[in-house]
Amino acid sequence: DKVSHKIRKIVISTGVVTTLAGSGSAGSTDHNTGISATFRKPAGITTDGTNLYVADTDNHLIRKIVISTGVVSTIAGSGSPGSANGTGTSAIFKYPEGITTDGTNLYVTEVAHKIRKIVIATGAVTTLAGSGSPGFADGTGPSAIFRKPKGITTDGTNLYVADRKNHRIRKIV
Repeated sequence: DKVSHKIRKIVISTGVVTTLAGSGSAGSTDHNTGISATFRKPAGITTDGTNLYVADTDNHLIRKIVISTGVVSTIAGSGSPGSANGTGTSAIFKYPEGITTDGTNLYVTEVAHKIRKIVIATGAVTTLAGSGSPGFADGTGPSAIFRKPKGITTDGTNLYVADRKNHRIRKIV
């Protein structure tokens, strides 16, 4: 629930909606549970079945929510906008939006025209694709050029990216 700064849960069989995490006030508090934690315009979400991973867009963070307890923590990002590889809070994101997982890694789109990879076990962040400059070009790693990629998903082998401003669906093998 991006505008309300919350992560909401919907029980599919009944349609009942509850707040899993987020107070409704913009912020970035960690190590709190449920509505005591704060987010700032969370956009993307994915799960490995045990945890939810959230692209906390306006905080420039990647957050983890333990589904069973609702405990929220930051797994990557400094909280300042930019784009730099690193581990955990040493990594820097610029408005991360889309997120998906293959169970071992997280893949994140960011406004900085890049696709980033996070090793879940270590929090190590690297740039998988994108030069950081806007445009369009197919290629490998930094030779691939995106323009504000947004959505991302995986079929277990490939990544598919909604390259928003290029009006294309891109495939990363």
